[in-house]
Amino acid sequence: MKDFRTFNTAVSFYRSSLSLRLCGTLKEQMSRAASSIALNLAEARGKESRKDQVRFFSIALGSLRECQAILILAGLEGSEAWELLDKTAAQLYRLIKNAV
Repeated sequence: MKDFRTFNTAVSFYRSSLSLRLCGTLKEQMSRAASSIALNLAEARGKESRKDQVRFFSIALGSLRECQAILILAGLEGSEAWELLDKTAAQLYRLIKNAV
């Protein structure tokens, strides 16, 4: 996976999300959604058909949007985590566009 840039960026986001100061359920939801991005990217990488890859990329994108919403609710737009998530989004959009 070392050569899968989008996955590596998603892992960096996940790690940065662990130190965010979020309250209760938002912290738990962020952990689930942030890990889901990386896990679905990894699963997509293991699929041979483009259709399956796009499906898992789309699931990762949904989780990414969930993380964005949590950061907005927490007032963390512009944070390091936000920037990593934005970078992951741009890379993920390119993956989806190139796969379709």
